[in-house]
Amino acid sequence: MNNIVVLSGAGMSADSGIHTFRDADGLWEGHDVMSVASPQGFRKNPELVLDFYNLRRRQLKEVVPNAGHLAIAELEKCFLVNIITQNVDDLHERAGSTNVLHLHGELLKVRSMANPNISLQWKEDLILGQTAEDGCQLRPDIVWFGEEVPLLPKAAELTSKADILIMIGTSLQVYPAASLIHYAPVNSPKFFVDPRPSVEEDFCPNLKIIRKTSAEGVPILVKDLMHKLR
Repeated sequence: MNNIVVLSGAGMSADSGIHTFRDADGLWEGHDVMSVASPQGFRKNPELVLDFYNLRRRQLKEVVPNAGHLAIAELEKCFLVNIITQNVDDLHERAGSTNVLHLHGELLKVRSMANPNISLQWKEDLILGQTAEDGCQLRPDIVWFGEEVPLLPKAAELTSKADILIMIGTSLQVYPAASLIHYAPVNSPKFFVDPRPSVEEDFCPNLKIIRKTSAEGVPILVKDLMHKLR
């Protein structure tokens, strides 16, 4: 069993200091999520949305991968590892992981409002009036609420081939990403690392829950998997 698929969510990066997508009162760092993460919100107040992501982009420069990210990267020494992340940060890549699929887009990319295939790497602030080569306003290359998730079929295909599935810091409640667990082979071992898991071990076959944070639980799991391989 040498093919590992990792599904990571907001809790994966929480130990690095990146705030989770939604906090307990349904806001995203003081904003209603629909005002900063939907096409309607962008049409209503594009400057607010661009400023919101500019702040997130600046914050990303100040944080580093945590022990969980580093441990997942270590798995590549012994396994084929594919990461499917719901996070828009680049912490998996900075930790050393090489096969990372960003299901919901990337904070360090922007794209044309009219053509999602026109995408650019972008590390600085994005302001109203900055346009793509097609003349259209640039926007964050993020999958907003109400938009299709174009990489979902590829993610489902990867998950269907998992010898081992590791889920970290994801609620398993937000669709369509939450559906991915059901694509994993029934007999494949499944691990869920989360200090407050939203499901129990009878949620699906061969599921083991590790009730720890990413930084605490992932290194333990990785050490165990690598030891068993040897």
